[in-house]
Amino acid sequence: MESLFQHVAITHGITVRVSVNFMPEQSRISAGRWFWVYHIRIENGREDSVQLKTRHWRITDAEGMVNIVSGDGVVGETPHLAPGQTHDYVSGCELSTNHGSMEGFYTFEAEGGEPVEVAIPFFPLAAPAEEAK
Repeated sequence: MESLFQHVAITHGITVRVSVNFMPEQSRISAGRWFWVYHIRIENGREDSVQLKTRHWRITDAEGMVNIVSGDGVVGETPHLAPGQTHDYVSGCELSTNHGSMEGFYTFEAEGGEPVEVAIPFFPLAAPAEEAK
């Protein structure tokens, strides 16, 4: 199961794993729209509980255009993770180019109330060559 995740970052005892897949059936290539789905697993390896509060994404397309997306939680949730617990979610990204990248960070709140910034690993968004035109 671990091999499912291609990209990993560990920060302050919290592991973020990412798997990404191009979705040709959800893309509209003739209209210049490519779509990817990404699966994220967050693992609390700390000795205290944490709660995910915010997300901050930097999405870059093939032309170097950067879109910053920030907000509360992930897919409408602010999961609370006790030591050893994990949280999985799936989301998507659409670009007007056939490749790009995503990276960012989450802000968690630890038991004592202090913020903990956790890296989301850089991962490429790339359509297969036959889907790139």
